[in-house]
Amino acid sequence: MKTIDKIYINGEFVTPQGTEYFDLISPTTNEKLGKVRLGNTEDTQNAIKVAKNAFKTFSKTTASERIQYLKNIKSSVEKRKSDFINIMTEEYGGTFQFASVSYDYMLKSFDSAINLLNNYSFIKTMGESEVQMAPIGVVGIIIPWNSSNGFICSKLSTAIAAGCTTVIKPSEMSAQQTQLMMECLHDAQLPKGIVNIVNGLGEVVGAEISRNPDIAKISFTGSTNVGKIIAKEAVNTMKRVTLELGGKSPNIILDDADFSKAIPLAIGAAFMNSGQACIAGTRLLIPESKLEGTKLLIKEIVSHIAVGDPKNPSTAVGPMVSTKQYNRVQDYIQIGINEGAEILIGGLGKPEGLENGNFVKPTVFINATNQMRIAREEIFGPVLSVITYKTEEEAIEIANDTTYGLQAYVSSSDEKRAHAVASQLNAGRVQINGIGHDPMAPFGGFKQSGIGREFGTIGLEAYLEPRALIQQK
Repeated sequence: MKTIDKIYINGEFVTPQGTEYFDLISPTTNEKLGKVRLGNTEDTQNAIKVAKNAFKTFSKTTASERIQYLKNIKSSVEKRKSDFINIMTEEYGGTFQFASVSYDYMLKSFDSAINLLNNYSFIKTMGESEVQMAPIGVVGIIIPWNSSNGFICSKLSTAIAAGCTTVIKPSEMSAQQTQLMMECLHDAQLPKGIVNIVNGLGEVVGAEISRNPDIAKISFTGSTNVGKIIAKEAVNTMKRVTLELGGKSPNIILDDADFSKAIPLAIGAAFMNSGQACIAGTRLLIPESKLEGTKLLIKEIVSHIAVGDPKNPSTAVGPMVSTKQYNRVQDYIQIGINEGAEILIGGLGKPEGLENGNFVKPTVFINATNQMRIAREEIFGPVLSVITYKTEEEAIEIANDTTYGLQAYVSSSDEKRAHAVASQLNAGRVQINGIGHDPMAPFGGFKQSGIGREFGTIGLEAYLEPRALIQQK
């Protein structure tokens, strides 16, 4: 049983002034792993004050100095690879497969930030003026539980590259993962105050970050509903915001695709991170004429998906993060049944032998329509809705008929045709004939999937303010 009773402020592990504790529960067994002492409003204000003071000097550092800090963090993280993977599987229930990929992405965050600093010009000429791209100030970073340290690394590396200081509010459910990251950041011997981490609740720590006038920008990843609350509060002090929110990603398989490759890929896209992913391809759009063959393929593939202990390297779907999330997914499966969709495989209840944890049967609905709630609302679990279409134009129309627009997928044996369809989809990223990540390409959403972009030059400039110097001659 582990008790985490420290937060990280001004380069030191300090005891929070908050006195409330939050229990950490294993999603695999529902046994108590430990507890975390939560920071309060005063802790958050102290962290912001420290970050504001540190910004005075950190904002003036050179690109080469920032590169060294990024290298230091990366080196610290590299020393703890097995720890990062193990704690993610234990505390979050992320599969060994997902935790391993997540760890690799953490390291790539620092590589891409270093790449940016080696190539980005912070002073530009526009018209006849000099434009200085200045660090925006103190950044409040608020992140969810489905890839906690991955989000810390990607957002923090960009903030450091820009010359910004940070106050980070991770999910209270990720406290053991956060503790490991704090140890790595401390080991990296960064200047005091550039990274501050306060464990706490969203309505306490997150709320103070959102309203405090000394926070210049918020970078948030999480649900659309919470994103709206943050945006409303942020506008009172004109904070800049980057919001990476929910998704209901369409996956269009065109009639000329190789279904023996496209369907396994589609299942992988739908059930990635046990379905607890904002980019999961949870609406599968297939030609009406291909439905019967597709059903056979899906049943065969899903029936062989390994569900169970996330520490087992062969496990593809682990538990939901909490009983609350498990119940949410069960509710949506029942909603799908009530709406008249047909369960092809999976369904209500827990898989046999996994009754103690928050395990969901990977579930695929057929005869779904795009107007059903299971096709319109983000479920955040291993639930896929199969929707048929008659023409390519109808497929595009269905794909775009959503309040979301984070990611989309297209499969076709004709690259030009796939590219043409992808270019008509209202999504921040479109994956063509595969699933990949480009850390130098922008990531973010159309419509209610968010505001702004992360990664690459566009992501970096979200942490910078242009200052034009107009010299009269």
